[in-house]
Amino acid sequence: METKREDWEGKQYAFFCHKDCEYFPCHKGVPEEDFNCLFCYCPLYFLGEKCGGRFVYTKKGVKNCVNCTVPHERKNFGRIMAILKANLDKAGKDAQK
Repeated sequence: METKREDWEGKQYAFFCHKDCEYFPCHKGVPEEDFNCLFCYCPLYFLGEKCGGRFVYTKKGVKNCVNCTVPHERKNFGRIMAILKANLDKAGKDAQK
């Protein structure tokens, strides 16, 4: 049985790897061929504890995402876009109140 392929899979806009970056790879644990630099700065950071990634807060209360690979895994593009859409939709509804 074939699994359904998302419409973004295999598209150039959903993946970018910048191997020449002086910080590449900035996180360990993602195979180089699947390391997505598209979300270099995580668009889910603003969600705080609800981002869904592996993070810790430092003693000073700063969110430390060094152990999180969610935005850098090729497979997570759709997940990130869905989370962003849901939050933008919610923000739009809240603004209309």
